[in-house]
Amino acid sequence: MNSPRIPFYDSRSPGLRRRGFLAAAGGVAGLGALTVTGCAGSGPAGAAGEGDGKPGRGGRLRAAFAGGGASETLDPHLANLFADAARAKALFDKLADYGADLSARPRLAAAWEPGAGLDRWKVTLREAVFHDGRPVTAEDVLYSYRRIADPGRAFRAKASLEPIDLAASRALDPRTVEFVLKRPTAEFPNVLAAFGAYIVPRGAQDFDGRPVGSGPFRFVSFAPGRSAVFRRNEDYWDGAPYLDEVEFVVANEESARINALLGGQVEYAHELNPATARAHEGKGHVQVVRLRNSVMQSFAMKTDRPPFDDRRVREAFFLMADRRELVDGALSGTGEIGNDLFGKGYEYYAADLPQREQDLDRAKALLRQAGAERLKVTLDTSPVAAGFTEAASIFRDQAAKAGVTVEIRTGGKDSYWRDILDSGTLCSYRSGAMPIEAHISQRLLTGSTTNATKWHHKDFDALYRQAQSTRDKRERAAVYARMQRRLYAEGGFLVWGFADWIIGTARAVRGVAAGAPANSLDWARFDKVWFA
Repeated sequence: MNSPRIPFYDSRSPGLRRRGFLAAAGGVAGLGALTVTGCAGSGPAGAAGEGDGKPGRGGRLRAAFAGGGASETLDPHLANLFADAARAKALFDKLADYGADLSARPRLAAAWEPGAGLDRWKVTLREAVFHDGRPVTAEDVLYSYRRIADPGRAFRAKASLEPIDLAASRALDPRTVEFVLKRPTAEFPNVLAAFGAYIVPRGAQDFDGRPVGSGPFRFVSFAPGRSAVFRRNEDYWDGAPYLDEVEFVVANEESARINALLGGQVEYAHELNPATARAHEGKGHVQVVRLRNSVMQSFAMKTDRPPFDDRRVREAFFLMADRRELVDGALSGTGEIGNDLFGKGYEYYAADLPQREQDLDRAKALLRQAGAERLKVTLDTSPVAAGFTEAASIFRDQAAKAGVTVEIRTGGKDSYWRDILDSGTLCSYRSGAMPIEAHISQRLLTGSTTNATKWHHKDFDALYRQAQSTRDKRERAAVYARMQRRLYAEGGFLVWGFADWIIGTARAVRGVAAGAPANSLDWARFDKVWFA
C-alpha cells in the first residue's frame, strides 16, 4: 500500500503513545447491517447536548472503534465492520440511507420515481461534486453499482443490488439514471440505501492510496489497523462539517476505548458494554448515549449440515433457550427479549407470533425423535462483541438441562466474522438495524453473500420476489408475515435478545444522535458533531 504509517501519537496526549493501547492487536466488531436518520439537509434529531449553544467550527475529534487489523481497507464496497462503515460514511455517499424508522431517505438521490409496472425506476441526482472537483454523474452511479455486482468479487451490497439489470440500466442525462429491474420491486429505495452501496468516481479502484469520494470529509492519511485522518470538505453538498478533522483510531478492547475516553486521548468511544455504561453514566466524566434496542443478539445454526440440517434439532434449540436469563446475564438487563426473528418493532415484523418460552421437556422429545439424545455441539464465540462470551456460557448451562453438551470454542477477534461465515455449525451472531426486507436479501436468500445460517430454499427466494413485486402494502405485509412464520418454525437464527447500542463521548462533544440505530444515517455521522 502507498499509505503512510502514522504513529499513535498526538501532541495533546503524549500518554497515548506511551501506553500504546491502540496498537494492540485483536478485535473485530461485526456489522450486520445498520441504519440512518434524517432527510438531506437536516441535523440529527435528539442529538446529545441539544440546547447547549450554537454549533461551532473547529477541532479534531478522535473516535475509537474496534478494527480489522492490517487487512483494513478504505474500499467502501468492502466495508464489513462498524469501523469500515464509519470511515466510508465520512468519505463517500450513497444514493439513499435509512432513517431512524428504517425508511429510505434521499442522499445523493434528490428524488426517485417508479414506472407503472414497478420494474423501472428513474433516479434524479442532486448537484454534488467529488473531492477532486468532478461532478457526481449518472455514469459514476452505474460504474459503482456494476463494480459491486462484479461476479468475481465478494462486495457486501451485491445481494442487495441483485434486482437491478445493470446491463439494461442507463444514464438518461448526466443527473438522471433509469434503473431497469429484473422484476417489479416495490421497495426499490431500500436497494439504493443498501449497506455498502456507496457511489465512487467512474474508474476508481485504488482506495487506500488517496481515495476520492463525495462525502463530508476528505482523505488525509490511513494506516490500516491503526489510524485514519480525514479533513473537512468545505464543498460538501449537505453543508461543511463543523469539525476541522476526524481521526479514527483502532482500540480493539472495550476497556481500551473507555480508558482512552476517560484519559482524554479520544473524544468518542464506540460500542461500550452495559456494565461499563452503568458504571460511568451520570458521574459527570463522560456522556453515555444509548441507542435503544439497536442490535439483534442471536446464535446462528447452520441449516445445511448436521446436526442442524434436521429441523427438529433446530426447534429443540429454540426451546432450550431462556431468553430472559440471557438478556439479564449477557446484557445486564439492558435490552428486550427476542422471539427468533429479526427486526422487533420494525415495519413488517410479525408481532402476532406467540413469544417462545423455554420448554425443556418438548426440547428433549424433539431430540429423541431426531436421534440426537446425547448431542454434543461446538459453539463458536469470541469477545469480539459485548455479551457474546457471557451468552455462550449461559446457553451452555441451559442446553445441559436438555441433555445437550455445548463445548465453547473462543475465536480470535480479528478473524471471527470471516471464520464463522462458512465454518462450524453453531456460533454467536449479531446484527445492527436494517429493514426486514434488507435482512432477508442480505442473509436469507440462496445467493446472499452473508448467509451465516446457510438458509438455502428456492421457494423462500420466490416468496421474497413475490413480496418485492407486490404494490399493495397490506398484501406485501402478508407475504412477509408468511416468510417470518416459516423462519419462526424452522429457521437458523435463535434470536434471544435485542441490545442497546452504547456510545461514550467526552463532555464537550455535541451533536451525537441519540435516536439513530447503528448503521443508520445519523449513526457515526461526524459531519454533524461539534465541540461545545
